[in-house]
Amino acid sequence: MNKNTNNELLAKIASLESNIDMLEAELSYMNEILSRCGFPEGIKTLKETVEELLAEEAQASQGQEFNSL
Repeated sequence: MNKNTNNELLAKIASLESNIDMLEAELSYMNEILSRCGFPEGIKTLKETVEELLAEEAQASQGQEFNSL
């Protein structure tokens, strides 16, 4: 492997590590503010709540289709 390729790979790794740090900080912040506004386990609770709402919505729309037959 030549020196330029090695330097390019090291630069890419540094860039990816920086992105990871930024995403981890953002994830942590989102988790914190969601916990403060009523989602006890943060993102996990938000995800569960949204999945429940979507399931209820799907059931309601299926019920409406059945009633219109």
